[in-house]
Amino acid sequence: MHKAIESSKLLEDSPLKVAIGDIDLALFRVDGDVYALDDLCSHAKASLSGGEIFDCKIECPLHGAEFDLKTGEAVTLPATKNVKTYEVTEIDGWVYVSF
Repeated sequence: MHKAIESSKLLEDSPLKVAIGDIDLALFRVDGDVYALDDLCSHAKASLSGGEIFDCKIECPLHGAEFDLKTGEAVTLPATKNVKTYEVTEIDGWVYVSF
């Protein structure tokens, strides 16, 4: 488990990019739940943390591909490849990511 960020800094429906070692993650808080995905869109390598959240999906800011925050599934074109998800835990005011 890796300490990622203070829980209070991850705001509802406001994506946040966090680097842990050489891994760039996009963190999301939706309806109180926290999700973590690889930050790069599988289609064009754009930063997913720069996208918009709706219906528990993140929309890539470059070409509009959407990914399910719970599963990483690419749910709309032009992306056809899923992105990796990570297990997230909140403990004592901190967000931890397992990988």
